[in-house]
Amino acid sequence: MSDPSSPSPSAPRRTPLHDLHVEQGGRMVDFAGWSLPVHYPAGIMAEHRHCRAAAALFDVSHMGQVLIHGAGAAEAFERLVPGEVAGLAEGRLRYTVFTNEHGGVLDDLIVGRVAGGLFVVVNAGCREADLAHMRNALEPAHPVEELSERALLALQGPAAATVMARLAPPAPALAFMQAAEMAVAGLPCRVSRSGYTGEDGFEISLAADQGETLARRLLAESEVAPAGLGARDSLRLEAGLCLYGHELTPETTPVEAQLAWTIPKRRRAAGGFPGAAAIRAQLEHGPERKLVGILPEGRAPAREGTAIQAADGTPVGSITSGGFGPTVGGPVALGYVASAHAAPDTALQLAIRGRPHPARVAKLPFVAHRYQR
Repeated sequence: MSDPSSPSPSAPRRTPLHDLHVEQGGRMVDFAGWSLPVHYPAGIMAEHRHCRAAAALFDVSHMGQVLIHGAGAAEAFERLVPGEVAGLAEGRLRYTVFTNEHGGVLDDLIVGRVAGGLFVVVNAGCREADLAHMRNALEPAHPVEELSERALLALQGPAAATVMARLAPPAPALAFMQAAEMAVAGLPCRVSRSGYTGEDGFEISLAADQGETLARRLLAESEVAPAGLGARDSLRLEAGLCLYGHELTPETTPVEAQLAWTIPKRRRAAGGFPGAAAIRAQLEHGPERKLVGILPEGRAPAREGTAIQAADGTPVGSITSGGFGPTVGGPVALGYVASAHAAPDTALQLAIRGRPHPARVAKLPFVAHRYQR
C-alpha cells in the first residue's frame, strides 16, 4: 500500500467506482493521484470494526495491474526482486519487493504465476516508476502490459468467504495467496484470496466497465458494508503490515523492515538481484535498526515522525506510522529503533507534543492474522 501524502500535479484520476462512492456519501480525497473515499458516513471506527466482524468492501482500483508475457518471465523477474518467483506454480501468488543497488525498497508488490507469464499488482504511488523499471529490465524479451482498463475490489473480513460462496462458489476453495479465473455474480473475474487487512478475504479484478455492477451486487449482501482508506490504514496497522513511503522506502532494506521471511535460502545464496550484497550482509550480521511494534501508554497516539527515546532519554529511532487501534482499544504504532532496543517489552519514551510518554516494544502483529492457510 502506498503513501497518500505526495501532492498530485493535476486533478486526481477517478476509479470506475467513483460515482458509487459519491452516491454513498464517501468523503473523497486525493490519494496518490486518485480520488478515493477516506470514509463513509458511518465513520472509520465503524468501518474498521465491521471488517473485523463481517465483511468490508474496499475499492483498490488505483493499484497498478500488470501482465508480463513470455516463457522465462519468472526467471527474468527474479533479477528485480529477492523473492522466490521462478518456483511459483500457476495460480500461486507471492509478496516481494523491488530493491535498489543499496538494498533499499523501491516498492512492495504481489506477483502471481499465470499461463504464459506473470500477473503483478503494484502500489498506485509507484505505478509509473514501477512500469518504467520493469520495462527497462524485461523488454523486449518479456513485454510489460499495463491493464489500465481493470477495476480491483477487495472484500475483506471473516464473512467474505460466505458471501463469495453465494456469488462465486469456487472461491472459498482458494487457499491464501492463490488465484483463479472464475465468474462472480455472472461476471468474468480474476479472484485471489489475498488482501492487506490481516483478515481473510478476496481481491477481485475485472473489466472496468463492470466494476460498479459487481460492487453494487456485493454491497447488496447483508454482511457487506463499504469501507475507505481510513479503515484500510488502521486495519493494516493493527496487522503490523508495512506501508510504502512509511515503513518501506528506498533507504530501508527488507531486513530492517522485518521482511527477511520474503527472501528464501536459494535467493540469499545465489543473489542476482539489486542490493544482494548489502542484504546478505544484514542477514548474516544483523541490521543496525529494526522495525518494531510500539504500544504507547495512555490514550495519546504517536504520529509519524515522533521521536523514540530509550528509557533514559537517549534517541533511538522514530515512528513511521501511528494511530488509534479500534480492535486493540488504544494507540498503536510502528517505528524503527536501534537493534539493541528492539526486543519485545523493551521500555521506551515517545516525545509527543514535546513531552515524554512511556511506551514499550510490542510483538507484531497487534491483532492476529486470520488468513485462510
